[in-house]
Amino acid sequence: MTDFAITTHQLAKTYSSVFGKKAIHALKGVDLEVGHGEIVGILGPNGAGKTTLLKILLGVVSPTSGTGTLLGRPIGDVKSRHRLGYLPENHRFPPYLTARQTLDVYGRLSRLDDATLKERIPMLIEEAGLSSWIDTRVGKFSKGMMQRLGLAQAMINDPDVLVLDEPTDGVDPVGRREIRDRLRLLKARGKTILINSHLLTEIELVCDRVAILNRGEIVQIGSIDDISGSQSGWRIECRSLQSGLDLSNFGASLEGPDHESGIIVPSGSLDNLNALIDHLRQANVQIASVERHRRSLEAGFLDIIDREEKS
Repeated sequence: MTDFAITTHQLAKTYSSVFGKKAIHALKGVDLEVGHGEIVGILGPNGAGKTTLLKILLGVVSPTSGTGTLLGRPIGDVKSRHRLGYLPENHRFPPYLTARQTLDVYGRLSRLDDATLKERIPMLIEEAGLSSWIDTRVGKFSKGMMQRLGLAQAMINDPDVLVLDEPTDGVDPVGRREIRDRLRLLKARGKTILINSHLLTEIELVCDRVAILNRGEIVQIGSIDDISGSQSGWRIECRSLQSGLDLSNFGASLEGPDHESGIIVPSGSLDNLNALIDHLRQANVQIASVERHRRSLEAGFLDIIDREEKS
């Protein structure tokens, strides 16, 4: 087994000019390494190159230059593609097929034999929480049920690598939690998972690392804490907060665009926190609550993109 399930080196893709339009440089020298059993999120604004990167990894699009491997074999290699599962965004199944028939069709497309299908289909349907719906036409399924069936479809060939495009899009909170639990179970089984999603809260809850693409380049890759840019600190909820209050001695900052109610204190000693609370009381600021605060992935992501756009 190789050290990484997925690698790319200086991967680039240029779409040639058509009808006088400028050539589009969708990817510009992307270097990426994803370990076995790792869940990695791919983030970026629209047009950043996320979809192009996924298509190249899936073998649907060929790179203009650069190299990559999937499970130790060149990207696009037939043997490695048999060990790959894919859930596209806004997938559609024929509404007249039942859940069982749907998985049977995709299983046969993956060249699975009758004995394997007979074993895997009920197991995957049960793991998806759809056992009571196995012989129901999928046209009657809710969005959440369709997403769970889609994940079962991606797992029909028991792949080692899963590529998921917006797996929780349009799913209610209960359904999103069920999908997250399913992904964690797959990770525990050693599956490597690549997720493209605009739902940063979902990425934050399930991914080990995140790669941020902008203008065809990976501008940062790291853990959730690396991307968010801070460790946990404290948030003080206040009443009658004065706009001219000096917090510089405590390393604290006012929260939000209006700076009306919250003070963020970076991680540090409790003595510093207590000294700030004393300072606020002396300034006649009413303190409503003090709670742990962790900077969100969304905040870190937006900071990184803003810096890139200004550079």
